[in-house]
Amino acid sequence: MKRAVITGGAGFLGSHLCERLLAEGYEVLCVDNLLTGRTENIQHLLGRADFQFLQHDVSRPFEVDGPVDAVLHFASPASPIDYLELPIQTLKVGSLGTHNALGLAKAKRARFLLASTSEVYGDPKEHPQKETYWGNVNPIGPRGVYDEAKRFAEAMAMAYHRTHGLEVRIVRIFNTYGPRMRVRDGRVVPAFIPQALAGEPITVFGEGKQTRSFCFVSDLVEGIWRLLNSEATTPVNIGNPHEMTILEFAETIRAAVGSASPIVFKPLPVDDPQTRQPDITLARTLLGWEPKVSLKEGLESTIRYFREALAR
Repeated sequence: MKRAVITGGAGFLGSHLCERLLAEGYEVLCVDNLLTGRTENIQHLLGRADFQFLQHDVSRPFEVDGPVDAVLHFASPASPIDYLELPIQTLKVGSLGTHNALGLAKAKRARFLLASTSEVYGDPKEHPQKETYWGNVNPIGPRGVYDEAKRFAEAMAMAYHRTHGLEVRIVRIFNTYGPRMRVRDGRVVPAFIPQALAGEPITVFGEGKQTRSFCFVSDLVEGIWRLLNSEATTPVNIGNPHEMTILEFAETIRAAVGSASPIVFKPLPVDDPQTRQPDITLARTLLGWEPKVSLKEGLESTIRYFREALAR
């Protein structure tokens, strides 16, 4: 039986990834300090013989007994609210945390997969964004703590690959949504859906003309699984290329919920990207991957989750 270590495994994406690797026959060690992750995301896995949970901040060194075949580094605050409130922790987990996770992979001769982000492209001047684009990031802006932490993490991963021959895979994750997002996460999906469900005003920043592309979590996890098992040594975009404006998305949410919530506009945050759309040519050609879940289907599942979460 293969064994994987997943940092940030109690988070939104990490918990779905824990489930997938268990389903694929792996033993899984989930490492999370619960800063933004939650035990309720992995509660149904606790007690399984093939699943372990270690509460630990991976910015501090840690050791794992026994063999490890794969290290998947997903630990990091991932929403603007989180990394604006936790700027130092975000930088530490992207630098020290990545270094510690890479060190574990090197010591165990394991394959290493880094969860990077479309934020490495910043406010892009290329559209859609290919993996060859170097980005347009403000390194000293408030969002820079997340953007630059991920850019540094990519650089360190590739340095370990070139220097130590470590097997490295890098996924650049675009906007993803689905069950287990936190209600007060701060990202657009967990902001709009609870507002619509409560009949409160739906808050759109700027004029709502900025665009995003939304990928359902099961599609993302499938792409990550294929990347982990591929021979791709350079970054690969995983996301849904269907682009829409934030105002269109707010209207879509309102209609899906059946809400009469008004849409209100507030000033655009500093360095908020105006466009975000992945070019997934590499994912299609190298991984045979593309998203399958429609926005309608994905939103139905996500809205149902938020209804239940808010009721609790």
